[in-house]
Amino acid sequence: MSEQPIDSQEYNITAYTENQIGLLNRIAIIFSRRKINIESLNTSPSEIDGIHRFNIVIHETEDVVRKIAKQIEKQVEVLKVNYNTNQEVIWQEMALYKVPTDIIAEKASVERLLREYGARAVVIRRDYTVFETTGHREETDNLIEVLQPYGLIEFVRSARIAIIKHSDGFNRKLREFERTEPGSEVIENEFLNSRDKVFTM
Repeated sequence: MSEQPIDSQEYNITAYTENQIGLLNRIAIIFSRRKINIESLNTSPSEIDGIHRFNIVIHETEDVVRKIAKQIEKQVEVLKVNYNTNQEVIWQEMALYKVPTDIIAEKASVERLLREYGARAVVIRRDYTVFETTGHREETDNLIEVLQPYGLIEFVRSARIAIIKHSDGFNRKLREFERTEPGSEVIENEFLNSRDKVFTM
């Protein structure tokens, strides 16, 4: 594994896109060609009907991230790409932990630890209980270590979701554009030719 440059850090790349088959593969190729590892990848619907939002986490320098963001934005189905440091976003990850139910029932200390980490039970069965918690990666990792001595059976963590702190939002920009330059009807790719002047955040 190659060493990271001294000035590299985690960046959150946010891309607003149409929901098209093959787009995820083409975006992934942009990273693989540069031999950049994706730390986390989440796709979900956005605040705008029909528009999806990618959240991609990588550990790189700002110069590299800027170039990647521009390259992603060149994809026909991509409307706007932003990149931000962890300090510029509000982010969370969800984690699930499966532990033996008899251990939880017998040891009050385990129940107390789970409460301290804000975990809640989502499934309780005779043989196992599944707990869920949300937080930053360090917090979910710490709970793994806490539960290992009590027979942690299984663990899974979701990809990161993030909201940009200082942003007027994509929805507002799109609505402003529709008011100033209304069309007879919304058609696919209607805004792509004007995206540089419209979709700035």
